[in-house]
Amino acid sequence: RTKEKVSKGIREFALQLLRMEAQRKLIGGFKFSPDTEWQKIFEEKFPYQETEDQIKAIQEVKKDMETTSCMDRIICGDVGYGKTEVAMRAAFKAVMDNKQVAFLVPTTILAYQHFTNLLKRVEDFPLKLEMLSRFRTPHQQREIIRRLREGKIDIVVGTHRLLSSDVYFKDLGLLIIDEEHKFGVEHKEKIKELKVGIDVLTLTATPIPRTLYMSLIGIKDISLIKTPPKERLATKIIICEFNPKVLGEAIIQEVKREGQVFFIHNRVQTLPKIEKILKNYLPSEIKIGVVHGRLPSSVMEKIMLDFIERRVNCLLSTAIVESGIDIPWANTIIINDAHTFGLADLHQLRGRVGRLNIRAYAYFVIPNKGAISDEAKKRLKMIEKFSHLGSGFEIAMSDLELRGAGNLLGKEQHGFVWMVGFDLYCRLLKKEIEYLREIFKEK
Repeated sequence: RTKEKVSKGIREFALQLLRMEAQRKLIGGFKFSPDTEWQKIFEEKFPYQETEDQIKAIQEVKKDMETTSCMDRIICGDVGYGKTEVAMRAAFKAVMDNKQVAFLVPTTILAYQHFTNLLKRVEDFPLKLEMLSRFRTPHQQREIIRRLREGKIDIVVGTHRLLSSDVYFKDLGLLIIDEEHKFGVEHKEKIKELKVGIDVLTLTATPIPRTLYMSLIGIKDISLIKTPPKERLATKIIICEFNPKVLGEAIIQEVKREGQVFFIHNRVQTLPKIEKILKNYLPSEIKIGVVHGRLPSSVMEKIMLDFIERRVNCLLSTAIVESGIDIPWANTIIINDAHTFGLADLHQLRGRVGRLNIRAYAYFVIPNKGAISDEAKKRLKMIEKFSHLGSGFEIAMSDLELRGAGNLLGKEQHGFVWMVGFDLYCRLLKKEIEYLREIFKEK
């Protein structure tokens, strides 16, 4: 019975994947022109040295864009390995052919950050950029939507607000999705509708296990960025119990070397209590900013801006900062109740620090060891073991095999993976896809 159930499930999924692939191939996409002179100038403005994998990923994306079929590529790379730059170059290329670009991100803060980074990068070019999220008033949002419809905006960065039914584009040519697994099911359905007939680039730091990667080859194009930026140092991990004196000292040391600190506490109700404890142990010149998802957007924007522009030394926050936010001067992160986070989340949070060539520190704070589950102990052991650069891929192979598959394949398939084991599932899927391909060819 199990075998029947699994093979039926896998067949349906393989068919669904092939149907989507066929639909994209049949409809075809826009064939983008080769790089313009402006493209070269734009790329030369990148302040860092590109890594080998980054160059390869950029070439693969451009090659996809310059063909008539629709691009559907995943850029998979560890936190801070330069996936955003690949996306920016693709966006610029699309605008050079008078197409609009939608950059879809999971959080308001990330939208704000991508938007400000893009603004800086295109300041010398006549491009129109906008951001659509709750950092914009209802009146501003209506105005942005009107201009999108009229084709007066080239690139829009936004949260799921971009997927609302009142949002239309005049001529959308490229959709960039950051961390697709962070979107809910109904948003994913909306994304699927948007995807038809346009080029799609997905960025993810949740690594793809190699076996799944092999089984999806030929359906999804995948670029891996595995080389760390030059001079990057691995983050030092410290697992400790909650001790305000020790944590206060860690914050003081970071501020002394002119850095900033993330303090993650994932319970909104007790954030004020933690703030009070910290204030008791820190000198008054160390400024603490507090953010969480329930704050009015104007307040949140101001605090984040103060942190980005270094007016705030320590950001006390819920896990809202987990995805993609990039503060180069923040080189210490303290994660309270680290035992309550999943492995992928801990990896993402750890990636918030260590963006410069300075040694970064991640403190995983737990109650006494006896009070946490064996599962949590295993997770913390793993994060400690895989603390070298680019370790996202090893983490994928350890814990994310099941959950990563759930993220990539969707909830339905997750059950089948669980029934037959991950490797067997991937082999069956690969076989099924090859078999169906042959049948379609004969027909």
